[in-house]
Amino acid sequence: MTNVIEVRYWAAAKSAAGTAGDRLEFDGTITMADVVRRAAELHPGTRLREVLAVCSALIGDQPVGTADPGGIEVPPGSTVEFLPPFAGG
Repeated sequence: MTNVIEVRYWAAAKSAAGTAGDRLEFDGTITMADVVRRAAELHPGTRLREVLAVCSALIGDQPVGTADPGGIEVPPGSTVEFLPPFAGG
């Protein structure tokens, strides 16, 4: 059975990707590290990998924080959002 998550990019991440989001299909499980790797692979020749490295991430409405992305499993059907640092208030 194929699982799906939605990935949304905001601000500089959206600009780097050239799109507001992607849909990732996978079998089994997927970690945040896999999400970052696969998102960057969808947009070769862009700065997306570097931008995602400085982004805050949410799975649904839950912040990922500073945990090891390789140890964070993303449930099927989730939305993962990448928010670059914002200037101003």
